[in-house]
Amino acid sequence: MKKSKSFTILSYSVIFVLLILYIAPLILVLNVSLKSYPEYLMNPIGLVKEVQWSNYVDAWTEGNFANYFINSIIYTVAATVLTIIVSVMGAFPVARGYVKWSGFIYLFFLLSQFLPNPMVSQYKLMLSLRESLDIFGYDTKLGYIILKTSGTGVVFMLFVGYIKSISRDLDEAAGMDGSGYVRYLFQMIMPLMKPVIATGVILTAIGIWNDFVGPIMYLPSKVNYPITFGLKEFKGQYGNNWPLLACGITLVAAPLMVLYSFIQKYLVDGALAGAVKS
Repeated sequence: MKKSKSFTILSYSVIFVLLILYIAPLILVLNVSLKSYPEYLMNPIGLVKEVQWSNYVDAWTEGNFANYFINSIIYTVAATVLTIIVSVMGAFPVARGYVKWSGFIYLFFLLSQFLPNPMVSQYKLMLSLRESLDIFGYDTKLGYIILKTSGTGVVFMLFVGYIKSISRDLDEAAGMDGSGYVRYLFQMIMPLMKPVIATGVILTAIGIWNDFVGPIMYLPSKVNYPITFGLKEFKGQYGNNWPLLACGITLVAAPLMVLYSFIQKYLVDGALAGAVKS
């Protein structure tokens, strides 16, 4: 299809506007993070004159990011891995129709995405688990990991769509070769699902890593705080230390940017996976 010149100009204009909307805030945060506090007060949005790399060291120390960073790594890695495993094991039989009412199960997950956030009921559940199973309940690392693992709806639906595009002949061949169900799932199906798994990983990791409200409700003890809680340390009674806060925001966002840079080549394929059935 031949594209007109006006359409091309419009396309590039939209892309340029989107770049400004997404990149400008990042540049602004980075610029503020390199300023001294007096320089920021004198010219908040102007370009930095004297670069203060020591701001990042101060932010890391004052925000207690060392301890919070370890907690966030534990929560994100554990919950993401469990979410991927649970989603694959649940999506495969539903996509293949190996369980009864597989269509209803998929519809249930789809409808659940439109329901209000079950935060109140989850809070009561965590409290009740704390009374019966101390290590799984309220204000425990393991309890919070299990709670975050339960949010598998979108990942589950992505996996179902992708598995439907994988030929059923593989199932029959694996059965004839005597391959076990779990072995077939993890050694044959999951390697074929790399694009959509990468999408599931980044979506899940972003949700867990950047969560701020959840830890406030379920992790009141300081020893269990995630990295997002370090940003509160730069909020004062009469004002905020914006340069250090900008450093904190950069430190919080940096790991996800690194993760995205490694798996971004799979994201487009994963997001579109299953849209056309082969």
